[in-house]
Amino acid sequence: MTEQNYGADNITVLEGLEAVRKRPGMYIGNTGKEGLHRCLGEILDNSVDEHMGDFADTILVKVRKDNSILVADNGRGIPTDIHSKTGRPALETILTVLHAGGKFDQKSYEFSGGLHGVGASVVNALSEYMRVWVLRDGNIHFMEFSKGKVVKEMQKFSDAEFIAKFPEIASDAVWQEQGRGTIITFLPDKTIFELDKFNTREIEIGIKQTAYLNKGLSMHFVDQCDGTDVSYCFPEGIVTYLEDITDGEDDITPVVHIQGELDNFHLEMALVYTTKVSEKLFAFTNGVANPEGGMHVTGFKSSLTKLFNKHAIDKKYIKDDGKFKSDDLREGLRVVLSIRMVDPQFTSQSKVKLGSTIARKSVDLIISDKLGTFIEENPKVAQIVVEKAQLAMRARIAARAAREKVMRKGVLESMSLPGKLADCGSKNPEESEIFIVEGDSAGGSAKQGRDRYSQAILPLRGKVLNTERATLDRILNYEGIKNMIIAFGTSIGEKFDIEKLRYHKIIIMTDADVDGAHITTLLLTFLYRYMGELIEDGYVYMARPPLYKISWGKKKFQYVYTDDEKVRLLASLNAANNTDKEIKFGIQRYKGLGEMNPEQLWDTTMNPDTRLLYQVTIGEAERADIVFKELMGADVAPRRKFIEENAKFADVDAV
Repeated sequence: MTEQNYGADNITVLEGLEAVRKRPGMYIGNTGKEGLHRCLGEILDNSVDEHMGDFADTILVKVRKDNSILVADNGRGIPTDIHSKTGRPALETILTVLHAGGKFDQKSYEFSGGLHGVGASVVNALSEYMRVWVLRDGNIHFMEFSKGKVVKEMQKFSDAEFIAKFPEIASDAVWQEQGRGTIITFLPDKTIFELDKFNTREIEIGIKQTAYLNKGLSMHFVDQCDGTDVSYCFPEGIVTYLEDITDGEDDITPVVHIQGELDNFHLEMALVYTTKVSEKLFAFTNGVANPEGGMHVTGFKSSLTKLFNKHAIDKKYIKDDGKFKSDDLREGLRVVLSIRMVDPQFTSQSKVKLGSTIARKSVDLIISDKLGTFIEENPKVAQIVVEKAQLAMRARIAARAAREKVMRKGVLESMSLPGKLADCGSKNPEESEIFIVEGDSAGGSAKQGRDRYSQAILPLRGKVLNTERATLDRILNYEGIKNMIIAFGTSIGEKFDIEKLRYHKIIIMTDADVDGAHITTLLLTFLYRYMGELIEDGYVYMARPPLYKISWGKKKFQYVYTDDEKVRLLASLNAANNTDKEIKFGIQRYKGLGEMNPEQLWDTTMNPDTRLLYQVTIGEAERADIVFKELMGADVAPRRKFIEENAKFADVDAV
């Protein structure tokens, strides 16, 4: 297009919810698993908001047989009267107009986890259908939508008519006692989302978490697809949550439970110290999880550090010039931090990080007051915390000295790249990727089959170091990890600089078996602990090599990635065979990447046009970290429990 041809007619105006369907990622983050589950989260958040306003005490979430979602509550019910500005029912306005809702003036909702008028309408826009039933003023109101547009105008039904017309929906209503409430069903649009099935386990975890954060709220979850049927209600709220988080760990302090408020800001926190070295902190704003923390977490860390430094100096445990760092005081700490505030501002639509600066100051003030009082009244508990922090400080100083010793030897700052690294031709990180490959054999195939311009290969020899139980100086002297750090170019620890990253795709490529999964877990644990920013910024991926090559006929073949896929493929091919002649299959099981020749490895696992590549998120790394602690940590009990509970599922070849 020339400059002269660019005018007003080239400007596209998207009306209604068209913009949402055109750019869904702007509203729900992405169209993968996270975006799909975010849709459920937006509808559920609205029901939880009713509970936070003391209007609802029961919520039902159901995954139905067609993979649609049902959410029912006994809150006030979405308004159904005519909206003065639109001239349409408020129910329709809320579900079809962006930024239309009851969460802007803080009168209808003091605190809200929803998207302030965006969430429900966005879900509606991205759904094949959305159906809504509202019980208000003795009548049941019904509307139906498709892809954000009205399909059926609002209708009214008596209770008897409702039961007769929608018997299945009526059986899921939870509004009987209150005589008010809302039921919403929606089916995500398959033309929008990359997946069409919800993850039952993730939903159940979220449902349970919601119940923890909302004392007395009854949460019921049903999945008709797999038979899941669970209910949760926790009268003690986050105290019970913390007890469950630390189940099996050794506490060295009692649980400290803090509640406080400042203007329109409420805080509830439960914390305990354990014998562990790692920290676990779970932060929430208005019932919404913030896995990347934010200003409320910053306020907590600041207050904790100031309080214990002051106490330690006053009691002469430390000198004024030998203060603890924040990390020293958070070793072994387990925290659930939940705040409720007016109009929270998040750094992204997915709400993973709180950006409201007022939260930092408010949290700091409340914790300084409440935790400060606890420390004064419980000096023996405070002494335990200080002594643990002193051990952490000594370990930190020793690790820094070891790291500086290694640095002085030039181990990490050498200008030469590792000899095992087959680097790519491109020097542009945005188009460069590095494969961390299990073993020299697979590394050899990968080097021969790769795109030499954009793909680098780094083979790892032998077992990956167990970083869970290793000191930093030992980690830095381990060849495999040392080579990775040098290849990445970022350094590590205090000198870590993500701007120096040489590849914007770091791809872990291991065998499609238990050993490969073990190595992947080890690598993810190291990256999560020591180079977490690589995961946070989306640079870490996992390759998925096939498990089988199924061949038939003269030249026909297909790669499959699981045993279930193999069974389905064989069944479908046999079903499609219209002759009486039996199909003869060749089934090759790949026990390792090294069994593939370079062409096969390229076609199945490395070719950007055909490969399966999974981006690692912080949540996935955290789960891997937890599993690794259970299976490879110093405690025997969790490992024994895991084996006892899962041994029956193991697929073991008889020898």
